[in-house]
Amino acid sequence: MTIQPGDTLPDTAIKLIDGDIQPVRTGTLFHGRKAVLFAVPGAFTPTCSNRHLPGYVAAFAEFQARGVTVMCLAVNDAYVMQAWAAAQQVPPGLLMLADGNASFTRALGLELDGTDFGMGIRARRFALYAEDGVVRQLQLEAPGELRVSTAEAMLAAIDSTASPSVGG
Repeated sequence: MTIQPGDTLPDTAIKLIDGDIQPVRTGTLFHGRKAVLFAVPGAFTPTCSNRHLPGYVAAFAEFQARGVTVMCLAVNDAYVMQAWAAAQQVPPGLLMLADGNASFTRALGLELDGTDFGMGIRARRFALYAEDGVVRQLQLEAPGELRVSTAEAMLAAIDSTASPSVGG
């Protein structure tokens, strides 16, 4: 079942890349924070590298000004995510999350089967806003789209958050 606004994020093991690679539990990572988590189908893929992640890099200061931590999730190994962060000049504090076995992605119910394209299990393209580990906004993209999970869309969603809602 897909996670919904009002639900608590699942607590699973994941790799955090913020310069170095560190093992962390998602329950700990989201505890006590306002956070935007956006997911991409794959590091170094065209839309993810040319539009999705760069939008968050460009708007990073706006999230920081709102007290919001930004996290990028992909079903890739930690070394790929570390190399992608370097290639994309991800600023310190924009957290990259490597979900190599898709454990967190599956627990969210937001996996995508890309087997027919030689990609295996990946994350659907989405963004969510959570406060203290509770989902307040969830934006799921339609296949092939990049509209509701952009940095601009999430800034607007955060600004309008008064009650849980689903978009997309």
